[in-house]
Amino acid sequence: MTDSADPVPTDADDDLPHHEGLEARIATAILPSLRQMGYELVRVQVSGKERPVVQVMADRADGAPFLVEDCEAISHGIGAVLDVEDPIRGEWTLEVSSAGIDRPLTRVKDWNRFAGHLATVELVVPQDGRKRFKGTALGADAATARLRLEDGGEAVFPRGNIRKAKLVLTDELIAATAADAKRN
Repeated sequence: MTDSADPVPTDADDDLPHHEGLEARIATAILPSLRQMGYELVRVQVSGKERPVVQVMADRADGAPFLVEDCEAISHGIGAVLDVEDPIRGEWTLEVSSAGIDRPLTRVKDWNRFAGHLATVELVVPQDGRKRFKGTALGADAATARLRLEDGGEAVFPRGNIRKAKLVLTDELIAATAADAKRN
């Protein structure tokens, strides 16, 4: 029995990647379609000025390997949504991809799933006199992410101060990813 005052978890809304500005508007517009099609949003990134590129990274919600057919399905589904929403004036290009092996760490579940693997973090505002850190991912919660630094110390970062965090491609990460693929 749960206490009615306790919040009820909803469709992983508390574990969405953090976006701002245009990227947040795009993420908000495409999220319902992605979920309906059986995908989870990993990241939206807009780059370029002359002809912007909207890059959408996604995972399959069922954990199965991400295939070219998934990219095609997402591209058609969210392309139609973005054509209606029209978040970018003029011409732009849509790119859809999987997060890959050396994926960005944008959600709590990514930090926790890949705890024990090497990662890099770049901050918006310096912490302890620096903006870039490298170490072993220790996990995250809604407010913070943690790394065991190369010197053995531990760093705790407010998630809202993380500009970019990603896994580093290592033999251990490749082996773990291959083992996950065999299980699915």
